[in-house]
Amino acid sequence: MYEQGPIRPPSEANSLLVRVTRNCPWNQCLFCPAYKGTKFSRRTVEEVKRDLDMMAEDYGKYSISVRTVFLQDADSLVLKTDDLLEILTYITQKFPSVSRITSYARATTLRRKSVEELKMLKEAGLNRIHVGMESGSEEVLKLMKKGITTSDIIEGAMKVKDAGIELSEYIMPGLGGKGLSEIHAKETARVLNIIEPNFIRVRTFAIHPLSPIAKMVREGTFIPLNDEEIVREIRLLIENLKEMRSYFSSRDFSLNLLMDVDGYLDENKEKMLNLIDRYLSLEGTKKKVYSLLRRASFFNYPLEVLENDEFISKIIPEIEKIEKGEKDFYSYIMQLMSYQLPQPQGEWR
Repeated sequence: MYEQGPIRPPSEANSLLVRVTRNCPWNQCLFCPAYKGTKFSRRTVEEVKRDLDMMAEDYGKYSISVRTVFLQDADSLVLKTDDLLEILTYITQKFPSVSRITSYARATTLRRKSVEELKMLKEAGLNRIHVGMESGSEEVLKLMKKGITTSDIIEGAMKVKDAGIELSEYIMPGLGGKGLSEIHAKETARVLNIIEPNFIRVRTFAIHPLSPIAKMVREGTFIPLNDEEIVREIRLLIENLKEMRSYFSSRDFSLNLLMDVDGYLDENKEKMLNLIDRYLSLEGTKKKVYSLLRRASFFNYPLEVLENDEFISKIIPEIEKIEKGEKDFYSYIMQLMSYQLPQPQGEWR
């Protein structure tokens, strides 16, 4: 049986998953549970080819329906370029209808690649790279043990763009907590304005109960933002972003409260800011109703649902019940959010 890793970007939900590395070579970020308790390893070209042989056999005549491929796990470009080229060539041989191949990569890995190497990967079929930037603030990156600097982020990103490969940069509103919220938003915008990536993918920060951050919250050294504060941080971020041809993507991640804050910045920036302002203008009870609706399900409720007083009257007793319990309302909301995070595969050290 062929191998598959634990996660992939939501935008790759329909992609063929080809595992070329196992787990994450860094694996020290305080907020990420996906690979905790695991060791990183590179798979050999021969192992990957055997998997592709089995996949092609399983798909049979339906192999022509495979249009997109995602290379797993957290940093596939850490492989030698020649090995990646051989894998990419074999993918297109086995699945000739493939039109897009994508991968995660760390900024430091991209920085070590030359533009010429990346261009060769593009010619072999690698169309898009997903990068976990998370923040443009050196303070936030250091706090979260991200293991990268803003220089790494910018240099790696510009190499990807120079090679003609699409670039998705992932950002994480709320990652700096209350103490670093403003600098997190403004510095993230500053770095994104330099890079001008094809996609800015929003991944609202949530706290896994086993993470070091959960311990920091209990000790009072990290104060998380509530939903309204995160929305205000996102507003500050968008306000400071240029009207550039970058797609600001919130709709592909259910932990984003306002998933409809979504669109090209050069076309929809004002529309997105107006939607945020509509939410911020709501009175407190309605904000709580919306938080509970969104956090208790995956459904993207439009703000218009809050215009239905009869509907709201059914939710308020649930909020009152929560507030009479052991946890305050937002602690309960954070708990609901944590259920959507991937689980560690082993002990979180």
